[in-house]
Amino acid sequence: MSQRVLITAGAGGIGLAIAKAFVARGARVHIADVNAQAVEEITRQTPAITGTVGDVSKPADLDKLFADVAQKLGGLDVLVNNAGIAGATAPVADYPVDTWNAVINVNLNGTFMVTQRAIPLLKQSAAGSIIVMSSLAGRFGYPNRVAYSTTKWGLVGFAKTLSMELGPFGITTNTIHPGAVDGPRLQSVFEGRAKLSGRTVQEEIDAALANQSVKKFIDPADIAELAVFLAGPHARTISGQMFPIDGDSKSAS
Repeated sequence: MSQRVLITAGAGGIGLAIAKAFVARGARVHIADVNAQAVEEITRQTPAITGTVGDVSKPADLDKLFADVAQKLGGLDVLVNNAGIAGATAPVADYPVDTWNAVINVNLNGTFMVTQRAIPLLKQSAAGSIIVMSSLAGRFGYPNRVAYSTTKWGLVGFAKTLSMELGPFGITTNTIHPGAVDGPRLQSVFEGRAKLSGRTVQEEIDAALANQSVKKFIDPADIAELAVFLAGPHARTISGQMFPIDGDSKSAS
């Protein structure tokens, strides 16, 4: 029987890479995303992927999401909690309280609410798995990104607790901690840093790679393959673990 997979923020970036990797293994995938255009395009192009437009931090949107999951998938074997926002770039003393609350609401509250609704479905699976997307910032402090780092650390405690609670039901829970992921978003980050620092974009790239033992940015497809493995038959006793995929980075900055 093919796996039934729900991926939040699955219409782009890492989430979409994970969706495609599961589909390549014969899975049926349902994505949730706030980007309506992206959801429409992806579900039209790939019949094995269905989708719901919505915000994981809004209970009414989750009502619609899980009604769609029941209709489209008829159950759930894998939950990939990928939705998250970055928030502001500012020191703690100046960090806007409303932005702090917004990051907490999506990254922590949204993940909690999605998982809480998914648990009864996962308990009915013969091999349930939860994958939580943390970050390099969930292993190190991250100057000027306090809300993001705090939530990514919080997700580790969340996943560890889930592992202990759900292990008796055969459900595994692990966190993945990507470093700098290659792609247009990373390029824009370097361009922004260059404007602030007065250095060239290449100098910013070189500085970022100097933070890594392996001098290569992360391919989203590699993260996807790790997720597929952790939800697969050879990872049924791997749970409560943190999986960095960051080129052996020394910090999150």
